[in-house]
Amino acid sequence: MTGQPLHIEYESLGDPSQPTILLIMGLGMQLTGWPDDFCHGLVARGYRVIRFDNRDCGLSGRAPGKKRANLLLAMAAAALGLPVRTPYTLQDMAGDAVGLMDRLGLERAHIVGASMGGMIAQVLAAKFPRRVLSLTSIMSTSGNRKVSKPTRPARKVLLARPADPKDPDSVIEHLVEMFGVIGSPGYPSTREELRSRIGKSVRRSYDPAGVARQLLAIIASGDRRKLLRTIDVPTLVIHGAADPLVPLAAGRDTAQNIPGASLLVIDGMGHDFPEALVPRLATAIADHCERNAPAPQSVAA
Repeated sequence: MTGQPLHIEYESLGDPSQPTILLIMGLGMQLTGWPDDFCHGLVARGYRVIRFDNRDCGLSGRAPGKKRANLLLAMAAAALGLPVRTPYTLQDMAGDAVGLMDRLGLERAHIVGASMGGMIAQVLAAKFPRRVLSLTSIMSTSGNRKVSKPTRPARKVLLARPADPKDPDSVIEHLVEMFGVIGSPGYPSTREELRSRIGKSVRRSYDPAGVARQLLAIIASGDRRKLLRTIDVPTLVIHGAADPLVPLAAGRDTAQNIPGASLLVIDGMGHDFPEALVPRLATAIADHCERNAPAPQSVAA
């Protein structure tokens, strides 16, 4: 567990008096990873939207200490069922989200997480149920290793490194290659579109050491199925049928282990948010939140 609270960079969209949807992004992804049109679509449905940078990413604070993450050692330890040493856990990251809610005076919110953000959202719903109106877990997993294995091309591109990590152009080209592999085959982006979008992100912030520490937190979390079975908030699981990084089996497993969860499978969707699917995703999530709005307070006569 961490000591001093970290700065969390966030952005608020929409009317603060409306119900809030809190968006939690995935591994190494910044708040800008949530498409603007997606966020505005939720705002148009009558929600306030909060998106933020997780710790060790974007403009949020970094974990203390300079020791480099040993991912190979961590993966070996996890495979053997041994404890994984990590500067923080997914529960700490869930605590960051709750701390942000406290800072903003939000008693409860609809929680939406993607990929690693889905894992954080799951932990938040299990550990802080009174703060959660509903949960949406997108392209995520329960931590069950048997159903969470990426395809060989996805694993290869994920473990690859830029030719020159200190050169922004090299980093951008590396990430263009990565998203070209893990993205949605049914809704492909052109290299020019990827380069433009990724370039903005890299220029905002790029910290591979922070990404490695986030990955340690994921590895250390292990199999969370037992924790997921304690979740008692209304849950929607969304997963792409063509996700090469976190396969559909992981989404099915997540839904099966959260009591009462609904599963939405989207054909042609991979491990990204293609522009063509943004309206459908925003509608599905807004509908889920509406179905699980808090009951109106009765007024005494």
